[in-house]
Amino acid sequence: MSPYPADLEAWRRAGRIAGEARELGLRLARPGVLRRELADQIEAYIRGHGAEPAFPTNLSRNWEAAHYTPSDTDEVALAAGDLLKVDVGAHIHGAIADTAATVEVGETHQHDRLVRAVREALEAGIRAVRPNGAVDEVSRAIERAVHAQGFKPVVDLTGHSIEPYLLHAGKSIPSVGGYSTASLREGEVVAIEPFVTNGEGHIEDGPFGNIVRFRADPGNRDPALARAFARFRTLPFTTRWVTDPAERAALKGARRLLQTYPVFVETGRGWVAQAEHTILVGPSGAEVLTAV
Repeated sequence: MSPYPADLEAWRRAGRIAGEARELGLRLARPGVLRRELADQIEAYIRGHGAEPAFPTNLSRNWEAAHYTPSDTDEVALAAGDLLKVDVGAHIHGAIADTAATVEVGETHQHDRLVRAVREALEAGIRAVRPNGAVDEVSRAIERAVHAQGFKPVVDLTGHSIEPYLLHAGKSIPSVGGYSTASLREGEVVAIEPFVTNGEGHIEDGPFGNIVRFRADPGNRDPALARAFARFRTLPFTTRWVTDPAERAALKGARRLLQTYPVFVETGRGWVAQAEHTILVGPSGAEVLTAV
């Protein structure tokens, strides 16, 4: 029996769409652009090319590491010098691709080395991928690349395995060595995802990032809630996507059924860069699904 997903071409298509949406976001991230409009454009691209967003587009800035998406009333515009993480997900019937890159808005060149460091760390991690190879080898490759540039990896944030409709499937890919005893298996889909900082190398919870997720199927007692679950299942989503007043009201009254996501902020308020590709563990190494 093949170790590869039966719907491998769906994973590849989702990866290509997610990668293109990431690059679109990087190009559109200019001073004066509203965060909400940028997120909407990225997500519209994904939907317009035959996929669905696997999670709300994350547009975290500066010392925000992850998990901020604009609300439907967000009127904040990007400013020159913002260090913007564009973290994008696309799925086709649950085949998920997750990818990210960092751009310095307005090309102010204050953080070129930080952006280069995270890009090189991602490349080093991908080169270390082998079937039956230790996750720790990937982690140590990432860590060495980060330290070579004089920065710190963020210890608390990791890459992850991906399974159908499950963005974080249980296996973690740390950015530092000594934390994992797991191995990678051929046919596995994995996100390699280093975060790099000039701060302390840890994160803490900030304010609510406008992202939620169903903890479980709520059942059919509330038709509006059942409709929302049918759309999102257990993938993260945002009420910016919910236009039906009945569904919005049902979600507001069902908070105990929802997991909420705080923004992750760097503990020392150091600036953070992120880079991520979804890869397939192939017979001799990584096939990068989100490359364009």
